[in-house]
Amino acid sequence: MPQHLGDVNAAQGPTALPRPTVDPSSPLSPATHIISVRQGTSVIEQRYHVAGTGPVCLVHPGGPGIDWEYLRIPELERSMTMVYLEPVGTGASGRLADPRGYNLSTYTHFLHAVIEHLALPKVILLGHSHGGFVAQRYALDHPDRVASLILYDTSPVTGDDFWRTAVANLEQFARRHVSEHPEVAGYVAGLTSRPDRFDDEGATAVLRTIAPAYFHDYWGREDDFAPGRQALRMYAAPSWGEGPAFDVREELSAISAPTLVLVGDDDFICGPHWARMIHKAVSGSQLTVLDRTGHLGHIESSGEFTTAVVEFLSSVSGDRMR
Repeated sequence: MPQHLGDVNAAQGPTALPRPTVDPSSPLSPATHIISVRQGTSVIEQRYHVAGTGPVCLVHPGGPGIDWEYLRIPELERSMTMVYLEPVGTGASGRLADPRGYNLSTYTHFLHAVIEHLALPKVILLGHSHGGFVAQRYALDHPDRVASLILYDTSPVTGDDFWRTAVANLEQFARRHVSEHPEVAGYVAGLTSRPDRFDDEGATAVLRTIAPAYFHDYWGREDDFAPGRQALRMYAAPSWGEGPAFDVREELSAISAPTLVLVGDDDFICGPHWARMIHKAVSGSQLTVLDRTGHLGHIESSGEFTTAVVEFLSSVSGDRMR
């Protein structure tokens, strides 16, 4: 599930993180940080990146396996300290000795290690797509550490029905566009390819190929989106993880943090059906559906996305955000 398309919200591609303006030893100085996390008998490097100023929002990208930069959100950096995880198995973060270990338990373990390192009582937690699975699990397991929860284009469940729906939606997308863009005929095969047959370059090629499906109107704004599409990176090993299908439907009523459920109305993989399922289960949650938007609303509808997040956080500000 594509991330920030390499910084597809900026046509020129990824932007550099600002230089530190505070004590560089601070875990929240604007910079790239590295911590060591014990995982079983191993010690693995976990990187995270800090930009912006204001309340701290920790961001977990999707995939699993997509490079974090697709989810860079400069608009929110103007009013928040954005802490972007670079998940293990991707980029310059460490690798697990056994790729079967890339599962939800592992990702929540590393997320907790970063939150502990930040030494804050609570953080705002934003999870996109697969990162939303991690955020839901974390909010259930560590409710005392989550000030507010933003579940962005995600689902409370995977499994057969989830993937059948995604494939059916992608087939419909292909039928709509195949006459003008014949290459979309291969998109379903790309989505359903066995991940263990790819190396990093192969996984990246598949992601870049099917990226237009993650937008409502990729070709109508291709000049804006194409540079970011070409900057996308995906790492293969995280897709080889083993574990049960994700399903927290029966647990979601226990989430106590103020929650925003944010979704694009034309997201083929984590669309409104799944968002409404979360919204219905999480008491007091807010639901925002972005019109004419796919899986990457922070890029395709950046103004509406930013407004939804800022207004939500303003509505729940106070002790929970301190």
